[in-house]
Formats: sequence, C-alpha cells, structure tokens
Amino acid sequence: MKRTVTLGALAVAGLTAAGAAGAATLDDVKARGTLNCGVATGLPGFAAPDANGVWQGFDVALCRAVAAAVLGDPMAVEFVPTTGQTRFTALASGEIDMLARNTTWTFSRDVDLKFEFVGVNYYDGQGFMIPKALGVSSAKELDGATVCIQTGTTTELNLADFFRVNNLSYEPVPIETNAEAQQQYLAGACDVYTTDASGLAATRATFEAPGDHVILPEIISKEPLGPLVRHGDSEWGDVVRWTLNALVAAEEYGVTSANIGELSTTAGDNPEINRLLGTEGELGAMLGLDAAWAKNAIMAGGNYAEVFEKNIGENTPIGLSRGLNAQWTEGGLLYAPPFR
Repeated sequence: MKRTVTLGALAVAGLTAAGAAGAATLDDVKARGTLNCGVATGLPGFAAPDANGVWQGFDVALCRAVAAAVLGDPMAVEFVPTTGQTRFTALASGEIDMLARNTTWTFSRDVDLKFEFVGVNYYDGQGFMIPKALGVSSAKELDGATVCIQTGTTTELNLADFFRVNNLSYEPVPIETNAEAQQQYLAGACDVYTTDASGLAATRATFEAPGDHVILPEIISKEPLGPLVRHGDSEWGDVVRWTLNALVAAEEYGVTSANIGELSTTAGDNPEINRLLGTEGELGAMLGLDAAWAKNAIMAGGNYAEVFEKNIGENTPIGLSRGLNAQWTEGGLLYAPPFR
C-alpha cells in the first residue's frame, strides 16, 4: 500500500529522519545483535507469522538475508509490523533499521520524505479484484461500483485518475489495513478491492473459495516495490542494497542454497562468483562486513528465484508468475550490477 503524507508531517518526518541518520546504523545493528525490520501487519506470501509465530514471506526473506549478512544469523531479526500510516514514521524515527513492506519507490518518498530506496525486489502495478458473480471482465465496466481503497495513498490517486480518464464514476469505501479490506470486500460492503496486483493475489489466496474471485486484466500504474532506509547513512544503504543485489546475482550466476557450500570452499573459474562468495577480492571489507557476508545472505533463504518460488511463486497458493520479475536474460527487469 502506498501512503502520502500531509506537508506538516513531511516536515516532521524529514527532520526526524535527518537526526536519526546521524548515527551509523550498521554499528548500531552490530552492537544490538539484532536487525529491526519493518514489515506489513500481515500479507500472506510477503510477510506474516506462521502457525508457530515465526515470520515468513518474500519481504521477510530479505530482512533475514540482511541479518545473515551483517550478523551471521538470519534469525536475528526483530520484525516490527507497520501499517501504511505508521511505516514511514517508524523508519524516520529510528524505530526500525530498514523497511521491507511492499512500498512503492516514488519521487516524493525518496526526495521529500528523506528516504533512500536501495533497489526493487518486486515490479508490480495496481489492479482490481471482483467477485466472479458480477460478470465483469474489464475495469472499464466498473461504472458506479463501490471500491475498497486505503485513503490517503497513491492507490487512491491512481484509482481517481483511472476512473476520470475513462469517464466512470465510483464510490470509495475507506479502509486502513489489508485485513479490513478483506473483511469489507467479503461482506459485500464494496464491489471491488484495488491495491497492488501482488497484494490482490495474496489476499485472494486466503479466501475459502478463491476461484469465486477474479483479478481483472487492467494494470493501471507502475509500482516498483522495494526496501528503503533513511537518508544520510550511505554505508548502511550500501549493505541493504548489495544484499538484495547478491540474491539477484546469485540466481543469474547459478548459485543456489544447494551448491553454495561447494562453490564457496575454493575459488573457481568464474571470478564474479568468487568475488560474490568471498573467495577472491575484498568486497566484504569494503562494506564493513566479513568475507562471507553474501554467502550468509544467500544461505539464509536461497537466491532470488528460490525466495520467489518458495513464498509467492506459481506452485504456492499466491500463484504469481515471474513476469517482469524474471532475470534480464529471461526477458524480465531483474539486473544486478557487477560484483567487482
């Protein structure tokens, strides 16, 4: 979900962020022995506690990879559930060290709110979900519909623009969280639920009869979702950025949780893999980490493909295809800068 903030809140958030970033976050995390990671309050496949209370999901896996890279322990994470309203305050104030919560990279969040997006871990777009019984096959047939929408978000702005351009009317039904949207939608309080298409798929997977609901074909926006940190602490930003890049590069190079032990024992014929896994060069030291930082990050949950398939892939209840999130060599947008 994507939230905008009033001008007054922007000023407060900016000042708080500038102060919080004065400290070296990497040193703080090492001294504390845990990573404080902001996640969603509960979005199946992306971030939610399992039956044993252990957090699991696509975004959770990135938090664990960062903890493994910095602390050598993927379980050394304190997960902080955040809503669309509280996530930016939690990051700006220093309550969390990073945010990995299906958050869209936008100009104002990067520049005005003083945050630094360190990459994109999921390329998404806003869509619409409706009951199949409505017999609607296109979002352009939704004239007069009631729509569950989180107010004060870019989702809301995208919705207004789409209906205006297509000369359609709608009645918004304001909601605060995904759980509330699900409840209202299933109760019939709204005809349509709109949010990121990945979030719609995750929500639908929890329904008793997911086949009774369809996600319409229209994608009405660009929503590059990714982790973010505070402005002013470039060293910490580098750690989170290159941990994400390590997972993406590992898939491209064929480094998996199954073969990483063998590949990291001795230097092989591929210098890029050697530098990634620390058997050659000094990349870890440049980050203020040990040589095995990327190896530990990849071992935490596997490379990008393994993380994707385990949590949200086509063989999970979420059932997402790679699409734009395929490697650049496979027609997608995933592309890690060189490890050299």
